[in-house]
Amino acid sequence: MTSPEIRVRFAPSPTGMFHVGNARSALFNWVFARQSGGSLVLRIEDTDAERSRPEWVQGILDAMAWLGIDDSQYEGPLFQSDYVGKHREAIDKLLRDGRAYYCDCTRDDVVARTGSSHKGYDGFCRDRGMEAAEGRAVRFRTPDVGSTVVVDLVRGKPEFENALIEDFVIARGDGSPVFLLANVVDDMIMGITHVMRAEEHLPNTPKQQLIWEALGARPPIWAHAPVLVNEARQKLSKRRDRVALEDFRAEGYLAEAMRNYLMLLGWAPSGDREMVPWDEIVAEFQLEDVNPSPAFFDVKKLRAFNGDYIRALPLDGFIEAAQPWLVSNKAPWPAEAYDPAVFAAVAELVQTRIVLLGEVVPMVDFLFLGEPVSDEDAWSKAMGSEHAAGILADTIERYSEVEWTADVLKTELETLGAGRGLKLGKTQAPVRVAVTGRRVGLPLFESMEVLGREATLARLRAAAQRLS
Repeated sequence: MTSPEIRVRFAPSPTGMFHVGNARSALFNWVFARQSGGSLVLRIEDTDAERSRPEWVQGILDAMAWLGIDDSQYEGPLFQSDYVGKHREAIDKLLRDGRAYYCDCTRDDVVARTGSSHKGYDGFCRDRGMEAAEGRAVRFRTPDVGSTVVVDLVRGKPEFENALIEDFVIARGDGSPVFLLANVVDDMIMGITHVMRAEEHLPNTPKQQLIWEALGARPPIWAHAPVLVNEARQKLSKRRDRVALEDFRAEGYLAEAMRNYLMLLGWAPSGDREMVPWDEIVAEFQLEDVNPSPAFFDVKKLRAFNGDYIRALPLDGFIEAAQPWLVSNKAPWPAEAYDPAVFAAVAELVQTRIVLLGEVVPMVDFLFLGEPVSDEDAWSKAMGSEHAAGILADTIERYSEVEWTADVLKTELETLGAGRGLKLGKTQAPVRVAVTGRRVGLPLFESMEVLGREATLARLRAAAQRLS
Protein backbone atom coordinates (compact mmCIF):
# COMPACT_ATOMS: atom_id res chain seq x y z
CA MET A 1 0.00 0.00 0.00
CA THR A 2 1.76 3.16 -1.15
CA SER A 3 -0.99 5.69 -1.87
CA PRO A 4 -0.09 9.15 -0.51
CA GLU A 5 -3.82 9.77 -0.12
CA ILE A 6 -4.07 7.55 2.95
CA ARG A 7 -4.83 9.56 6.08
CA VAL A 8 -5.17 8.18 9.58
CA ARG A 9 -5.79 9.86 12.86
CA PHE A 10 -5.12 9.43 16.56
CA ALA A 11 -7.87 11.09 18.57
CA PRO A 12 -7.37 10.95 22.36
CA SER A 13 -9.43 12.84 24.94
CA PRO A 14 -7.52 15.14 27.36
CA THR A 15 -9.30 13.80 30.42
CA GLY A 16 -6.55 11.97 32.30
CA MET A 17 -3.17 10.29 32.15
CA PHE A 18 -2.03 8.75 28.87
CA HIS A 19 -3.30 5.14 28.83
CA VAL A 20 -1.04 2.41 27.47
CA GLY A 21 -3.93 1.42 25.21
CA ASN A 22 -3.85 4.90 23.72
CA ALA A 23 -0.10 4.55 23.28
CA ARG A 24 -0.56 1.35 21.29
CA SER A 25 -3.25 2.98 19.12
CA ALA A 26 -0.94 5.92 18.43
CA LEU A 27 1.88 3.57 17.44
CA PHE A 28 -0.32 1.44 15.16
CA ASN A 29 -1.56 4.56 13.38
CA TRP A 30 1.91 6.06 13.11
CA VAL A 31 3.47 2.92 11.69
CA PHE A 32 0.63 2.47 9.19
CA ALA A 33 0.99 6.07 8.02
CA ARG A 34 4.76 5.70 7.59
CA GLN A 35 4.36 2.49 5.62
CA SER A 36 1.80 3.96 3.25
CA GLY A 37 3.49 7.29 2.70
CA GLY A 38 0.33 8.82 4.11
CA SER A 39 -0.39 11.26 6.93
CA LEU A 40 -1.13 10.97 10.63
CA VAL A 41 -3.45 13.56 12.16
CA LEU A 42 -3.45 14.22 15.90
CA ARG A 43 -6.91 15.35 16.96
CA ILE A 44 -7.63 16.26 20.58
CA GLU A 45 -11.26 15.40 21.33
CA ASP A 46 -11.86 18.09 23.92
CA THR A 47 -15.60 18.67 23.71
CA ASP A 48 -16.08 17.26 27.23
CA ALA A 49 -15.47 20.68 28.78
CA GLU A 50 -15.95 19.52 32.37
CA ARG A 51 -13.21 16.87 32.20
CA SER A 52 -10.80 18.28 29.60
CA ARG A 53 -7.78 20.16 30.98
CA PRO A 54 -4.83 21.86 29.25
CA GLU A 55 -2.29 19.89 31.28
CA TRP A 56 -3.72 16.64 29.93
CA VAL A 57 -3.27 17.97 26.38
CA GLN A 58 0.39 18.64 27.14
CA GLY A 59 0.61 15.20 28.68
CA ILE A 60 -0.57 13.67 25.39
CA LEU A 61 2.02 15.61 23.41
CA ASP A 62 4.81 14.72 25.85
CA ALA A 63 3.89 11.03 25.93
CA MET A 64 3.81 10.82 22.14
CA ALA A 65 7.14 12.61 21.85
CA TRP A 66 8.66 10.19 24.37
CA LEU A 67 7.48 7.29 22.20
CA GLY A 68 9.18 8.93 19.22
CA ILE A 69 6.11 10.54 17.64
CA ASP A 70 7.05 14.21 17.83
CA ASP A 71 5.28 17.10 16.11
CA SER A 72 7.23 16.52 12.92
CA GLN A 73 5.50 13.16 12.57
CA TYR A 74 1.87 14.33 12.52
CA GLU A 75 -0.50 17.13 11.55
CA GLY A 76 -1.86 19.05 14.49
CA PRO A 77 -2.74 18.99 17.18
CA LEU A 78 -6.23 19.86 15.93
CA PHE A 79 -9.00 20.38 18.47
CA GLN A 80 -12.47 18.94 18.13
CA SER A 81 -13.96 21.96 19.89
CA ASP A 82 -12.95 24.11 16.90
CA TYR A 83 -15.38 22.19 14.69
CA VAL A 84 -18.56 22.47 16.76
CA GLY A 85 -20.12 24.67 14.08
CA LYS A 86 -19.56 21.94 11.49
CA HIS A 87 -21.05 19.37 13.84
CA ARG A 88 -24.25 21.44 14.12
CA GLU A 89 -24.40 21.91 10.37
CA ALA A 90 -24.32 18.14 9.98
CA ILE A 91 -27.09 17.72 12.54
CA ASP A 92 -29.24 20.29 10.70
CA LYS A 93 -28.69 18.45 7.41
CA LEU A 94 -29.76 15.13 8.93
CA LEU A 95 -32.87 16.80 10.34
CA ARG A 96 -33.73 18.37 6.97
CA ASP A 97 -33.23 15.08 5.15
CA GLY A 98 -35.46 13.19 7.56
CA ARG A 99 -32.57 11.11 8.86
CA ALA A 100 -32.91 12.55 12.37
CA TYR A 101 -35.67 13.87 14.61
CA TYR A 102 -36.24 15.65 17.92
CA CYS A 103 -37.06 13.66 21.02
CA ASP A 104 -38.15 14.78 24.49
CA CYS A 105 -38.09 11.34 26.14
CA THR A 106 -36.16 10.91 29.33
CA ARG A 107 -34.62 7.60 30.29
CA ASP A 108 -37.33 7.20 32.92
CA ASP A 109 -39.95 7.69 30.20
CA VAL A 110 -38.40 4.92 28.12
CA VAL A 111 -38.20 2.54 31.09
CA ALA A 112 -41.81 3.28 32.03
CA ARG A 113 -42.98 2.33 28.53
CA THR A 114 -40.74 -0.64 27.87
CA GLY A 115 -39.66 -1.98 31.23
CA SER A 116 -36.27 -1.81 32.88
CA SER A 117 -34.96 -4.79 30.90
CA HIS A 118 -35.34 -3.00 27.55
CA LYS A 119 -31.87 -2.31 26.15
CA GLY A 120 -32.61 0.51 23.75
CA TYR A 121 -34.83 3.39 22.78
CA ASP A 122 -38.28 2.36 21.49
CA GLY A 123 -38.69 4.99 18.74
CA PHE A 124 -41.57 6.75 20.50
CA CYS A 125 -40.82 10.19 19.04
CA ARG A 126 -39.99 9.05 15.53
CA ASP A 127 -43.17 10.34 13.91
CA ARG A 128 -44.32 12.98 16.37
CA GLY A 129 -42.94 15.76 14.17
CA MET A 130 -41.56 17.82 17.04
CA GLU A 131 -39.70 21.06 16.45
CA ALA A 132 -36.55 22.23 18.17
CA ALA A 133 -37.08 23.20 21.81
CA GLU A 134 -35.08 23.44 24.99
CA GLY A 135 -34.29 20.04 26.44
CA ARG A 136 -35.08 18.11 23.27
CA ALA A 137 -32.36 15.78 22.03
CA VAL A 138 -31.82 14.82 18.41
CA ARG A 139 -31.90 11.13 17.47
CA PHE A 140 -30.67 9.45 14.30
CA ARG A 141 -33.35 7.52 12.42
CA THR A 142 -31.84 4.05 12.00
CA PRO A 143 -33.09 2.03 8.98
CA ASP A 144 -35.70 -0.56 9.92
CA VAL A 145 -34.45 -3.19 7.52
CA GLY A 146 -31.20 -4.45 6.05
CA SER A 147 -27.83 -4.61 7.72
CA THR A 148 -24.66 -2.58 8.02
CA VAL A 149 -21.44 -4.30 7.02
CA VAL A 150 -18.24 -2.96 8.54
CA VAL A 151 -15.06 -3.53 6.54
CA ASP A 152 -12.48 -4.15 9.24
CA LEU A 153 -8.85 -5.00 8.46
CA VAL A 154 -8.53 -6.88 11.76
CA ARG A 155 -11.96 -8.50 12.09
CA GLY A 156 -13.04 -9.12 8.52
CA LYS A 157 -16.55 -7.93 7.69
CA PRO A 158 -18.76 -8.05 10.78
CA GLU A 159 -22.42 -7.47 9.94
CA PHE A 160 -24.97 -5.69 12.15
CA GLU A 161 -28.73 -5.92 11.66
CA ASN A 162 -30.15 -2.41 11.47
CA ALA A 163 -33.34 -3.47 13.25
CA LEU A 164 -31.25 -4.17 16.35
CA ILE A 165 -29.64 -0.71 16.38
CA GLU A 166 -31.69 1.80 18.36
CA ASP A 167 -32.38 5.35 17.20
CA PHE A 168 -29.34 6.77 18.97
CA VAL A 169 -28.78 10.33 20.20
CA ILE A 170 -26.56 12.57 18.06
CA ALA A 171 -27.21 15.85 19.91
CA ARG A 172 -28.03 16.36 23.59
CA GLY A 173 -30.90 18.39 24.95
CA ASP A 174 -28.63 21.44 25.21
CA GLY A 175 -27.78 21.19 21.51
CA SER A 176 -24.25 19.89 21.96
CA PRO A 177 -23.22 17.09 19.58
CA VAL A 178 -22.32 13.71 21.03
CA PHE A 179 -19.15 11.76 20.34
CA LEU A 180 -20.65 9.56 17.60
CA LEU A 181 -21.64 12.50 15.42
CA ALA A 182 -18.66 14.76 16.15
CA ASN A 183 -16.22 11.96 15.49
CA VAL A 184 -17.70 11.27 12.05
CA VAL A 185 -17.83 14.92 10.99
CA ASP A 186 -14.25 15.51 12.10
CA ASP A 187 -13.06 12.51 10.11
CA MET A 188 -14.95 13.73 7.05
CA ILE A 189 -13.48 17.23 7.28
CA MET A 190 -9.97 15.89 7.78
CA GLY A 191 -10.19 13.39 4.94
CA ILE A 192 -9.54 10.36 7.12
CA THR A 193 -9.44 7.18 5.04
CA HIS A 194 -8.60 4.59 7.71
CA VAL A 195 -9.68 4.53 11.34
CA MET A 196 -7.55 2.41 13.68
CA ARG A 197 -8.70 2.31 17.27
CA ALA A 198 -9.46 0.01 20.20
CA GLU A 199 -11.95 -2.84 20.07
CA GLU A 200 -14.20 -1.10 22.61
CA HIS A 201 -15.33 1.24 19.83
CA LEU A 202 -16.53 -1.57 17.57
CA PRO A 203 -20.18 -1.46 18.80
CA ASN A 204 -20.27 2.23 17.82
CA THR A 205 -18.95 1.58 14.35
CA PRO A 206 -22.18 0.57 12.56
CA LYS A 207 -23.85 3.68 13.99
CA GLN A 208 -21.03 5.89 12.79
CA GLN A 209 -21.02 4.21 9.40
CA LEU A 210 -24.76 4.94 9.06
CA ILE A 211 -24.04 8.61 9.81
CA TRP A 212 -21.30 8.67 7.15
CA GLU A 213 -23.69 7.26 4.59
CA ALA A 214 -26.54 9.57 5.63
CA LEU A 215 -24.24 12.55 5.12
CA GLY A 216 -23.45 11.33 1.62
CA ALA A 217 -19.85 10.30 2.27
CA ARG A 218 -17.94 7.05 1.90
CA PRO A 219 -17.07 5.50 5.28
CA PRO A 220 -13.42 4.86 6.10
CA ILE A 221 -11.83 1.44 6.31
CA TRP A 222 -11.86 0.34 9.94
CA ALA A 223 -9.38 -1.59 12.07
CA HIS A 224 -10.21 -2.42 15.67
CA ALA A 225 -7.20 -3.60 17.66
CA PRO A 226 -7.73 -6.17 20.41
CA VAL A 227 -8.58 -5.03 23.91
CA LEU A 228 -5.76 -5.02 26.45
CA VAL A 229 -6.39 -7.19 29.51
CA ASN A 230 -4.69 -7.86 32.85
CA GLU A 231 -3.55 -11.22 34.20
CA ALA A 232 -7.13 -12.00 35.25
CA ARG A 233 -8.12 -11.41 31.62
CA GLN A 234 -10.13 -8.35 32.60
CA LYS A 235 -10.03 -5.23 30.46
CA LEU A 236 -7.37 -2.83 31.76
CA SER A 237 -8.91 -0.29 34.10
CA LYS A 238 -7.51 3.04 35.26
CA ARG A 239 -9.03 2.41 38.69
CA ARG A 240 -7.59 -1.06 39.12
CA ASP A 241 -4.50 -1.51 36.95
CA ARG A 242 -1.26 0.30 36.21
CA VAL A 243 -2.00 1.87 32.84
CA ALA A 244 -0.54 5.40 32.81
CA LEU A 245 2.37 5.72 30.40
CA GLU A 246 3.71 8.62 32.48
CA ASP A 247 4.11 6.30 35.49
CA PHE A 248 6.08 3.74 33.51
CA ARG A 249 8.31 6.47 32.16
CA ALA A 250 8.93 7.84 35.67
CA GLU A 251 9.90 4.37 36.92
CA GLY A 252 12.62 4.13 34.32
CA TYR A 253 11.25 2.22 31.37
CA LEU A 254 13.04 2.96 28.12
CA ALA A 255 10.92 4.41 25.34
CA GLU A 256 12.41 1.89 22.90
CA ALA A 257 11.41 -1.03 25.12
CA MET A 258 7.90 0.28 25.73
CA ARG A 259 7.39 1.00 22.03
CA ASN A 260 8.57 -2.46 20.99
CA TYR A 261 6.47 -4.18 23.67
CA LEU A 262 3.27 -2.32 22.85
CA MET A 263 3.60 -3.22 19.18
CA LEU A 264 3.61 -6.91 20.19
CA LEU A 265 0.22 -6.65 21.90
CA GLY A 266 -1.86 -8.25 19.17
CA TRP A 267 0.83 -8.52 16.51
CA ALA A 268 3.99 -10.57 16.08
CA PRO A 269 7.00 -10.05 13.80
CA SER A 270 8.36 -12.81 11.62
CA GLY A 271 10.47 -15.47 13.23
CA ASP A 272 10.68 -16.45 16.88
CA ARG A 273 11.76 -13.08 18.25
CA GLU A 274 10.46 -10.22 20.36
CA MET A 275 13.23 -7.62 20.56
CA VAL A 276 13.00 -6.19 17.07
CA PRO A 277 14.72 -3.07 15.67
CA TRP A 278 12.20 -0.32 15.07
CA ASP A 279 12.90 -0.06 11.35
CA GLU A 280 12.09 -3.75 10.98
CA ILE A 281 8.84 -3.34 12.90
CA VAL A 282 7.83 -0.51 10.58
CA ALA A 283 8.70 -2.61 7.54
CA GLU A 284 6.89 -5.76 8.69
CA PHE A 285 3.80 -4.53 10.52
CA GLN A 286 0.51 -5.29 8.77
CA LEU A 287 -2.91 -4.54 10.20
CA GLU A 288 -4.25 -7.66 8.53
CA ASP A 289 -1.86 -9.69 10.72
CA VAL A 290 -3.18 -8.26 13.99
CA ASN A 291 -4.83 -10.94 16.12
CA PRO A 292 -8.35 -9.90 17.23
CA SER A 293 -8.12 -11.89 20.49
CA PRO A 294 -7.56 -9.94 23.75
CA ALA A 295 -3.91 -9.07 24.36
CA PHE A 296 -2.37 -9.57 27.82
CA PHE A 297 -0.54 -6.48 29.09
CA ASP A 298 1.95 -8.36 31.24
CA VAL A 299 3.80 -5.93 33.50
CA LYS A 300 6.22 -8.65 34.68
CA LYS A 301 7.13 -9.43 31.10
CA LEU A 302 7.46 -5.73 30.34
CA ARG A 303 9.91 -5.35 33.24
CA ALA A 304 12.04 -8.21 31.97
CA PHE A 305 11.79 -6.82 28.45
CA ASN A 306 13.02 -3.45 29.69
CA GLY A 307 15.92 -5.11 31.48
CA ASP A 308 16.94 -6.77 28.23
CA TYR A 309 16.85 -3.40 26.49
CA ILE A 310 18.94 -1.78 29.23
CA ARG A 311 21.59 -4.49 29.00
CA ALA A 312 21.65 -4.14 25.21
CA LEU A 313 22.57 -0.44 25.43
CA PRO A 314 26.17 0.55 24.73
CA LEU A 315 27.80 1.63 27.98
CA ASP A 316 27.84 5.29 26.97
CA GLY A 317 24.15 5.03 26.07
CA PHE A 318 23.33 3.54 29.46
CA ILE A 319 25.26 6.25 31.29
CA GLU A 320 23.37 8.91 29.34
CA ALA A 321 19.99 7.23 29.93
CA ALA A 322 20.64 7.10 33.69
CA GLN A 323 21.50 10.80 34.06
CA PRO A 324 17.93 12.10 34.64
CA TRP A 325 17.74 9.95 37.78
CA LEU A 326 21.25 10.74 38.97
CA VAL A 327 20.99 14.51 38.64
CA SER A 328 17.33 14.77 39.59
CA ASN A 329 16.23 16.87 42.54
CA LYS A 330 14.68 13.63 43.83
CA ALA A 331 18.10 12.03 44.22
CA PRO A 332 18.95 11.63 47.94
CA TRP A 333 22.35 13.33 47.69
CA PRO A 334 23.20 17.05 47.25
CA ALA A 335 23.67 18.02 43.61
CA GLU A 336 27.31 18.91 44.18
CA ALA A 337 27.99 15.44 45.61
CA TYR A 338 27.32 13.66 42.34
CA ASP A 339 30.50 12.83 40.42
CA PRO A 340 29.97 11.59 36.81
CA ALA A 341 33.38 9.93 36.81
CA VAL A 342 32.51 7.89 39.89
CA PHE A 343 29.29 6.67 38.32
CA ALA A 344 31.09 5.86 35.08
CA ALA A 345 33.49 3.68 37.06
CA VAL A 346 30.64 1.43 38.27
CA ALA A 347 28.18 1.91 35.41
CA GLU A 348 28.90 -1.43 33.75
CA LEU A 349 28.25 -3.23 37.04
CA VAL A 350 25.00 -1.33 37.53
CA GLN A 351 23.80 -1.95 33.97
CA THR A 352 23.80 -5.73 34.39
CA ARG A 353 21.85 -5.64 37.66
CA ILE A 354 18.81 -3.45 37.03
CA VAL A 355 15.64 -3.72 34.98
CA LEU A 356 14.44 -0.14 35.47
CA LEU A 357 16.48 3.05 35.30
CA GLY A 358 14.84 4.13 38.55
CA GLU A 359 16.76 1.34 40.30
CA VAL A 360 20.07 3.09 39.59
CA VAL A 361 19.79 5.47 42.55
CA PRO A 362 19.53 2.91 45.39
CA MET A 363 22.25 0.90 43.68
CA VAL A 364 24.82 3.72 43.87
CA ASP A 365 23.61 6.08 46.60
CA PHE A 366 26.39 4.99 49.00
CA LEU A 367 28.94 6.48 46.61
CA PHE A 368 27.51 10.00 46.83
CA LEU A 369 26.15 10.19 50.37
CA GLY A 370 28.29 11.21 53.32
CA GLU A 371 26.95 8.21 55.21
CA PRO A 372 25.36 5.07 53.79
CA VAL A 373 21.61 4.58 53.92
CA SER A 374 20.64 3.09 57.26
CA ASP A 375 18.77 -0.16 56.64
CA GLU A 376 17.96 -1.38 60.15
CA ASP A 377 16.88 -4.82 59.01
CA ALA A 378 20.12 -5.28 57.08
CA TRP A 379 22.10 -3.99 60.07
CA SER A 380 20.51 -6.37 62.56
CA LYS A 381 21.01 -9.40 60.33
CA ALA A 382 24.60 -8.62 59.36
CA MET A 383 25.79 -7.37 62.73
CA GLY A 384 23.98 -9.98 64.80
CA SER A 385 26.74 -12.50 64.13
CA GLU A 386 29.15 -13.25 66.99
CA HIS A 387 31.96 -12.62 64.51
CA ALA A 388 30.81 -9.17 63.31
CA ALA A 389 32.80 -7.02 65.77
CA GLY A 390 35.98 -8.98 65.22
CA ILE A 391 35.60 -8.94 61.44
CA LEU A 392 35.17 -5.16 61.44
CA ALA A 393 38.17 -4.62 63.69
CA ASP A 394 40.45 -6.90 61.68
CA THR A 395 39.24 -5.49 58.38
CA ILE A 396 40.05 -1.95 59.51
CA GLU A 397 43.55 -3.06 60.46
CA ARG A 398 44.21 -4.96 57.22
CA TYR A 399 42.65 -2.36 54.92
CA SER A 400 44.67 0.49 56.40
CA GLU A 401 47.82 -0.47 54.52
CA VAL A 402 47.04 -2.87 51.63
CA GLU A 403 47.08 -1.95 47.97
CA TRP A 404 43.66 -0.49 47.22
CA THR A 405 42.38 -2.71 44.42
CA ALA A 406 39.30 -4.94 44.31
CA ASP A 407 41.37 -8.13 43.97
CA VAL A 408 43.57 -7.34 46.95
CA LEU A 409 40.62 -6.26 49.11
CA LYS A 410 38.83 -9.51 48.32
CA THR A 411 41.90 -11.66 49.06
CA GLU A 412 42.45 -9.95 52.41
CA LEU A 413 38.85 -10.52 53.49
CA GLU A 414 38.88 -14.13 52.32
CA THR A 415 42.03 -14.76 54.38
CA LEU A 416 40.50 -13.02 57.38
CA GLY A 417 37.36 -15.14 57.16
CA ALA A 418 39.24 -18.38 56.66
CA GLY A 419 41.03 -17.75 59.95
CA ARG A 420 37.61 -17.82 61.62
CA GLY A 421 36.33 -20.79 59.64
CA LEU A 422 33.97 -18.56 57.62
CA LYS A 423 33.27 -18.46 53.93
CA LEU A 424 33.52 -15.15 52.11
CA GLY A 425 29.76 -14.57 52.04
CA LYS A 426 29.54 -14.64 55.84
CA THR A 427 32.69 -12.63 56.27
CA GLN A 428 31.78 -9.80 53.96
CA ALA A 429 28.20 -9.35 55.28
CA PRO A 430 29.05 -6.88 58.10
CA VAL A 431 31.59 -5.11 55.89
CA ARG A 432 29.03 -4.66 53.11
CA VAL A 433 26.40 -3.23 55.44
CA ALA A 434 28.93 -0.93 57.09
CA VAL A 435 30.11 0.43 53.75
CA THR A 436 26.94 0.47 51.61
CA GLY A 437 24.12 0.29 54.17
CA ARG A 438 22.55 -2.69 52.39
CA ARG A 439 22.92 -6.46 52.30
CA VAL A 440 22.71 -6.65 48.50
CA GLY A 441 23.90 -4.40 45.72
CA LEU A 442 26.96 -3.92 43.56
CA PRO A 443 29.99 -6.20 43.99
CA LEU A 444 31.49 -5.16 47.30
CA PHE A 445 35.17 -5.04 46.46
CA GLU A 446 34.78 -3.09 43.23
CA SER A 447 32.52 -0.70 45.16
CA MET A 448 35.11 -0.13 47.87
CA GLU A 449 37.83 0.42 45.27
CA VAL A 450 35.75 3.23 43.74
CA LEU A 451 34.66 4.65 47.10
CA GLY A 452 38.29 4.91 48.21
CA ARG A 453 40.32 3.93 51.27
CA GLU A 454 39.54 6.96 53.43
CA ALA A 455 35.75 6.82 53.03
CA THR A 456 35.67 3.03 53.37
CA LEU A 457 37.69 3.02 56.58
CA ALA A 458 35.60 5.86 58.03
CA ARG A 459 32.44 3.82 57.52
CA LEU A 460 33.99 0.66 58.95
CA ARG A 461 35.11 2.58 62.06
CA ALA A 462 31.68 4.16 62.47
CA ALA A 463 30.05 0.74 62.25
CA ALA A 464 32.50 -0.78 64.72
CA GLN A 465 31.84 2.05 67.16
CA ARG A 466 28.10 1.67 66.84
CA LEU A 467 28.34 -2.08 67.29
CA SER A 468 30.49 -1.74 70.42
